[in-house]
Amino acid sequence: MASATPDNTTGLTRNPDRKLGIIAGGGELPQKLLEWCKKNNRAYHALAIKGNACEEYFTKDTPHDWIRIGQAGTGFKRFKEEGVKEIVLIGTIKRPTLAELVPDLRTAAFFAKLGAKSLGDDGILRALVKEIEGEGMKVIGIQEVVPDLLARAGTLTKKNPDKEDEEDIRRGIEVASALGRLDVGQSVVVQQGLVLGVEGIEGTDKLITRCADYQRKGKAPVLVKLRKPQQDMRIDLPTIGTRTVENAHNSGFKGIAVHAGNTLIVNEAEVIKLANKYGMFIKGIIPAEEGQC
Repeated sequence: MASATPDNTTGLTRNPDRKLGIIAGGGELPQKLLEWCKKNNRAYHALAIKGNACEEYFTKDTPHDWIRIGQAGTGFKRFKEEGVKEIVLIGTIKRPTLAELVPDLRTAAFFAKLGAKSLGDDGILRALVKEIEGEGMKVIGIQEVVPDLLARAGTLTKKNPDKEDEEDIRRGIEVASALGRLDVGQSVVVQQGLVLGVEGIEGTDKLITRCADYQRKGKAPVLVKLRKPQQDMRIDLPTIGTRTVENAHNSGFKGIAVHAGNTLIVNEAEVIKLANKYGMFIKGIIPAEEGQC
């Protein structure tokens, strides 16, 4: 397996002597993290997941290897060879087919430990974190490496949600919180008090597109996105970016409400600029159990 020459310069942030390992899936966040590491001379090595990570992010000057999702043994070996001490799991991972999985012995042992347990995505990720840390490496959240990624509380755009929007947001919080406790999904679409759709295996973008066909006449729907109550802050945090705003606009949505302090916004300035262009609102919300509705 070809590997780029690792960058052994010293990092500038938290635990600068600790080389960062990046397990990269799809989406824009891996690129954001790679760019930040290069800009700040943070030593790192990435494992790009085949069929998920974007090839254009992993150039010759990016220390990386490509691995299949079932190659945990290869992944642990490469990180140990590179002297990785901290790991960030970032980006979206599509559910693999059996043909794509073909687990090595290390991965097979991991799934054998899970046994016949009925685990959702969050449960599997927590088990993965435990397995990684059992190998002597520490899993950290991207927000511990790259500053200013978490959504702020309050309205971030020129447009504010009106009274009816706030009612839909409250309904969305209620439903998303219940879904999260069951480890089902993070997002809900609400219009005029009616739940048009909830996020399942398809992800937020397809949820938005699907709900475009179910809209009523009148006030447009809103997207509400929350972190699951039991979710580890280091893994799979809710995320929005310009694509989310573009999809929501194309599907006729009025705005987006996200969990303040618990949702990642990729390229926040561009996200807000685009939302302002479309006359949409983006609001950072705090569920009632955290002190504010």
